[in-house]
Amino acid sequence: MAIYSIRDLEKLTGIKKHTIRIWEQRYNIITPKRTDTNIRYYTDDELRLLFNIALLNRNGYKINKLAKMTKEEIAAIVDQVSNRNEGSSAKIDALTLAMLNLDERGFERIFAASVEERGFEQTMVYLIYPLLENLKALWITRSINPAHEKFITHLIRRKLLRAIDEEGLEDDRESQPFVLFLPEGESQELTLLFVYFLLRQRGFRVIYLGGYTSLNDLRDACSAVPPGYVFSIIDNPLPRQSVQNYINQAAISAQKNRVLLTGSQLAQHRDTLVMPDNVSVLDGLSDTLSFLERIK
Repeated sequence: MAIYSIRDLEKLTGIKKHTIRIWEQRYNIITPKRTDTNIRYYTDDELRLLFNIALLNRNGYKINKLAKMTKEEIAAIVDQVSNRNEGSSAKIDALTLAMLNLDERGFERIFAASVEERGFEQTMVYLIYPLLENLKALWITRSINPAHEKFITHLIRRKLLRAIDEEGLEDDRESQPFVLFLPEGESQELTLLFVYFLLRQRGFRVIYLGGYTSLNDLRDACSAVPPGYVFSIIDNPLPRQSVQNYINQAAISAQKNRVLLTGSQLAQHRDTLVMPDNVSVLDGLSDTLSFLERIK
């Protein structure tokens, strides 16, 4: 069982500590437990309840009314709200709860409704990516375990693979291809798959090498296709070498291809990195989308 401080609850739910304390004292909405040394803490039950209350409060439900309801009544209303075409924040909260509860049916229902309303690409941009940011916060506070992460990433990966298959193949073998790969040890497979989908949707030819691709394998792939683009993500620290050295070697392995890189490691070392002539840095998802629109 995970335990949380009031600061953890603030980070995870977006509710200020001051507000949480008022809700505790005035409405007895949640009740913290105490350690033997009298330190306040909260459990999974309090976190889930507070997520539900935050979701409903953002959708116009008054705290004094919610305080009089049972947990079951609150959960039932949350189910109704998350099924309606409400704002993204309500759906993100609902998806986070589905993850914490390992609720595949709830995830499927919310995801399908969003795709019907917005389409797959916008659902990924405005719903799934914010959810993954929540996932990072939950990891930082140790609020989830590997089972939660495996559960949600499997569901999202499955959606991405299906969407990619539905886009079909580009017939023009002479068009500039995109070679997609991840360095050894890089964990951003979902983002790479989403870029794969975006490229297929826009009619580009894609050679998907996937994760744990060595630079030797990248060189061999680039030798077999006409010059185009190479796209990769450097989000995790690189083992046994600097970011600069890896970029230099990747630029050589890409040969005549234009290398497009993104990821937090590039942002962290922005002021010290020197990019080879054939390497460009894309500043996150929005910059990647803008680049694809420019070359489409």
